[in-house]
Amino acid sequence: MAAHTRHLIQAAVAGVLVAVVTVFGGLWLARALDDTPPPDGEFVLEQPGVFQQPFDEINDDSTGDRLPDVALLDRNGESVSFTDYLGQPLVVNFWFSNCPPCRRELADFAEVHAEVGDTVQFVGVDPFDTAESMVRFADERGVGYDLLLDDGTVSNELGIVGYPVTLFVDPDGRILRQTGEVDAETLRSLIEALF
Repeated sequence: MAAHTRHLIQAAVAGVLVAVVTVFGGLWLARALDDTPPPDGEFVLEQPGVFQQPFDEINDDSTGDRLPDVALLDRNGESVSFTDYLGQPLVVNFWFSNCPPCRRELADFAEVHAEVGDTVQFVGVDPFDTAESMVRFADERGVGYDLLLDDGTVSNELGIVGYPVTLFVDPDGRILRQTGEVDAETLRSLIEALF
């Protein structure tokens, strides 16, 4: 074998070895420098589906309380109060656009509102989005009821830290029931049972 060919083979083998060491060394170094804690366990749902965080334990339960009489803003920036909705049963849904369970349930609220909106008022309360984002997100899901912006006052007063939260309110402003995420069937059942 000619010396020239042998040098080419040796250079090719050396190049491959350098590439392998670089790749594996880089992976090892990336793992060594990664300060992300490992998962604290593996979780398997009892049944296939979407995990629903049980927020009942982290939110204060407002059942039996009166809706706070504080100013909120509607989609046009006008001041609105919950007292403006007294006199008829009311469903108040606290949500925001980047909340996965809120995304799942909002179309169900629009559907049920279309069915019972003549006898039960619905109001959506968003504590995080801009008016434009709130309206766009709700419109994409078919929401036709009033939307209000909360600067955090109402959520804080009610002790809401996990979303979504739905309040079922009697015509006098007393909260009859508080829930987390609900689907259309559950929403219909609760409205029928409470109102």
